[in-house]
Amino acid sequence: MAAMTSPVADAPTTLGDPAAPPKGREFTLRAVVAGLCVAAVIGASYPYVVMKLGFGPNISVVSAFFGYIALGLIFRDYNRWENNIVQTAGTAAGQTAFLCVLMAAFDLLRADPTLHFTVALTPLTSFLWLTTAGILGVFLAVPMRRHFVVEEKLTYADGIAAAETLVVLDSRGPEARAGALSMGAGTVLSAVLMTLREDARIVADAWYRIPEMLPLGAHGEAMAFGVGWSLLSLGSGMLVGLRINFSMLLGTLVSWYFAPDLLLNHGLIGALSRKDVLLWVMWPATGIMVAGGLTALLLRWKTMARTFRNLSSDSLDPGDFPTSWVAAGSLVSAAALIIVQKVCLGTPVWMTLAAILLSVPLMLVSLRVLGETNWGPVSVMSNMMQAIFGLLAPGQIAANMVASGVTGSVSAESEGLMQDFKTGDMIGSTPRYLTITQLLAVPVGAAAVSCVYPLLRDTYGIGGERGLQSPISQKWAGFAQLLSKGLGALPRGAEAALVIAVVLGVLFTLLEGTRWRRWVPSPTGIGIGMLVPACAVITMFLGSVVEIVWGKLHKKSHQRHLVPLASGFIAGEAIVAVVAPILVALGLLSLKP
Repeated sequence: MAAMTSPVADAPTTLGDPAAPPKGREFTLRAVVAGLCVAAVIGASYPYVVMKLGFGPNISVVSAFFGYIALGLIFRDYNRWENNIVQTAGTAAGQTAFLCVLMAAFDLLRADPTLHFTVALTPLTSFLWLTTAGILGVFLAVPMRRHFVVEEKLTYADGIAAAETLVVLDSRGPEARAGALSMGAGTVLSAVLMTLREDARIVADAWYRIPEMLPLGAHGEAMAFGVGWSLLSLGSGMLVGLRINFSMLLGTLVSWYFAPDLLLNHGLIGALSRKDVLLWVMWPATGIMVAGGLTALLLRWKTMARTFRNLSSDSLDPGDFPTSWVAAGSLVSAAALIIVQKVCLGTPVWMTLAAILLSVPLMLVSLRVLGETNWGPVSVMSNMMQAIFGLLAPGQIAANMVASGVTGSVSAESEGLMQDFKTGDMIGSTPRYLTITQLLAVPVGAAAVSCVYPLLRDTYGIGGERGLQSPISQKWAGFAQLLSKGLGALPRGAEAALVIAVVLGVLFTLLEGTRWRRWVPSPTGIGIGMLVPACAVITMFLGSVVEIVWGKLHKKSHQRHLVPLASGFIAGEAIVAVVAPILVALGLLSLKP
């Protein structure tokens, strides 16, 4: 999952000497119950957000606000440590739900009859697979807390943002009440707007129907190039920041404004349709993202080497899981994953063992990159595993996808746990309780996404002209297709574009380490912008402009209301998008044709 820096991520890396939580007032029954409820909500709503935007916004901050609503508005003796439990549960479920992109990739591959790919993920299979792989990722990450968080004190900017949010919401003053009201107002506004939009098809006889977007340019309607009427996109842009949004805007201008006519005029696509353009631009988009990510890892080879050297010297604090629990949990969850993949997915035992063993160093690299850059390279790590299995099991798309799914699950859960550890370290929470919460929340998130994803797929569609585009899924499936067929599978001209994109990805990443960094576009942002619908990217860019202008005009209200309001914008549309297909499935709602 790509974690993006929010405006609050520039907060100081310490909150002073954290006070110890009151005795018995941290891992409470009400905190656990509230946390699992929030985990269910996040797990159900997050897939829509991820597949619509192409990345996962900071769910830790949103979970913290949900925790305040669930506990702070009901119990007078609520505290930040209980909310840390709730926030951890929501983060774990969100990280699990992020793997909806893997489920969508399976469906995209099955939709191509030329691939003869027949593996279908049923809700039960998805639940068992995501649960066992996710829990394994938690256990593998536990011993890394002392090394990454305590000794090296890596930043984990989203963890800092969550800690700052927990402290503000526990302030007992007008700031906490104002934040809750802002989030509530944003949620209601976003939900209402989503209900009235034409593409939602929810209210058939609304007094006014809001268009999906305001098209711009000659091919605005055909290429979905315009301003989208989506508060979810606007709120996400308010949190992501200008540099990433601008990079995404560059990518969307290339793909959806300049490329269509150029591709058609040179005979590189057969028709001026969004699908044909996407099948071509996905290759340079994948190239620039993967090249940028791998270059970033190579530039940090010294820190990676130091990580492996120091692992043997790490020791667990009394507040951590005992080493024996970690070892036993890792073995049991690994054995369960082997059984699930053998019985449900037909994966040979040796392939699962190889995927698990190879996922461990990739997980460590992922944790370091996230800690230093606030970018979680889940998809890049999965692409690396795909490349490895392209050699171990050439031509086997199923083995390629299953192995990369193991890496994606392990990396996603370990990243979420390490961010939670950072948050807990700043406010003085007990790591053992955060680990237990994560273990409890992973199955909840897996159950939620396993049930909700099929409803989203059947209601909105995946990868079509008007469906949920899920660009990460298209990149994931496309890379598997490439590895199975070789470079000959690329559309005409895409190979040259892929090479150019790889060179640009390496160049931009190298320049990020210089004094010109602030002027260098992000390769990840450009790649995602080339794949995500342009109307979402343009609206996100406007969100970052709103954030900057607001901060310049009225800094106090910006600091108090920005994060909760933007979080509400994200939550409202996502919740409606999930509730609608559930009501359709129950026969309580009929969507407008």
